[in-house]
Amino acid sequence: MSELLVVGDALLDWNVDGSAERLCPDAPAPVVADAVEQPRPGGAALAATLAAAFTDSVTLVAAVGDDEAGDELRRLLGSAGVRLVELPYTGPTAEKIRIRAGGQVLVRLDRGGPTTTPAGPIGTDARAVLDEAQVVLVSDYGRGVTRHPEVREVLGTSRPWRQLVWDPHPRGAEPVPGTRVVTPNEQEATLFAGEGERPALAHLAALAGQGRVLASRWQAAGVAITMGARGAVLIQPGSAPFAVPARPQRGDTCGAGDCFAAALAAALRRGAVLTEAVTAAVDEASRYVAGDGPRPGARGDAGSTPEATDVAAAIRREGGTLVAAGGCFDLLHAGHVQLLRAARRLGDGLVVLLNSDRSVRALKGSGRPVVAAVDRAAVLSALDCVDAVVEFDEPTPAAALANLRPDIFAKGGDYGNEELPEQAVMAGWGGQCVVLPYLAGHSTTTLFEEVQRRGMA
Repeated sequence: MSELLVVGDALLDWNVDGSAERLCPDAPAPVVADAVEQPRPGGAALAATLAAAFTDSVTLVAAVGDDEAGDELRRLLGSAGVRLVELPYTGPTAEKIRIRAGGQVLVRLDRGGPTTTPAGPIGTDARAVLDEAQVVLVSDYGRGVTRHPEVREVLGTSRPWRQLVWDPHPRGAEPVPGTRVVTPNEQEATLFAGEGERPALAHLAALAGQGRVLASRWQAAGVAITMGARGAVLIQPGSAPFAVPARPQRGDTCGAGDCFAAALAAALRRGAVLTEAVTAAVDEASRYVAGDGPRPGARGDAGSTPEATDVAAAIRREGGTLVAAGGCFDLLHAGHVQLLRAARRLGDGLVVLLNSDRSVRALKGSGRPVVAAVDRAAVLSALDCVDAVVEFDEPTPAAALANLRPDIFAKGGDYGNEELPEQAVMAGWGGQCVVLPYLAGHSTTTLFEEVQRRGMA
């Protein structure tokens, strides 16, 4: 698999965080005390470091100054596993400094001038990676890279095997013809389409119309318009709009658009079709805003559900009760839902311990499971009463319980006076097993038998 290439305007961002408890005596301005400076990649450099958390082998083509800010940016990119191919440039590195107190931005300072336009030809190294890349994310921050004639010429050269994702900017250049998907936000789409705001009831229809206008103007295969907390809508000529709602989140939205574009490009690199890639990108952007997704320099599995250990730690910090429940959940039915809701009411958070496909086969036989573990986990995670899902490969959840150490382990059924097999491991930290009522007449086996009976009738 070829590398994922990111090309665009790189910046160095600084977050300066402190406390503000009083105003200046000579001006109505807050005094920020005990400030701590934290650098991070910005612009196309942020998109590249986020992409490195979703996929391996990421290269950034950008202009970086020969100064202290540039050296810091090179260090951050290297620590994130991003290879930098530099465009010829003699100016300063662009910097954005956000001064914050209590998480609120008070003022932003910009340094480095308005452009980072490459000086002269882009060079043989940059030309080679641009020529060869199969998936390219253009991260335009309106500072000149996408206007460079040679950059545009290479990106615009027809290559049937290339997929080009273009994240535009109001001050940037238009996407080159043949772009696979352009990713403006709704304000940018309205601006690019030359239209004013529409009434709320017509909002989605207006965006779809703008998307069709822009796809035609830019000769793009698709336009994915991000709508903040409402998700994104993909418009492809000749198709109905494909809307992907986002999970409601509270958190820092700075960088969410870069996360969306990076996750989309990474999904295309893995072979996803465009609708699948947009769906994955909305999910990753939601996790990013919530603080559960990758941050600059983070590495790991971008597709995992919220870690059960994080859920457990958050509950314990508040002095709460952690509940676990286990099972195969091969075909989720009303009995399962009743059990899980009852388990959740016993405490402050519920983690489901899910038998893996191999574990289910060992317990139920070669014909099971009917539904793969990844899909069973997705359905369980969608329930409001479930906070996290952990898959285990052993015949029993003993090892998963020992790792999680819940306060309560809940099982459904009629065990009479039997000692539950999990009680021995739960006793190791003072945990308790409980039996919950099971909805009579509801079981996965009963469902299978009924399907077989009807099929034979």
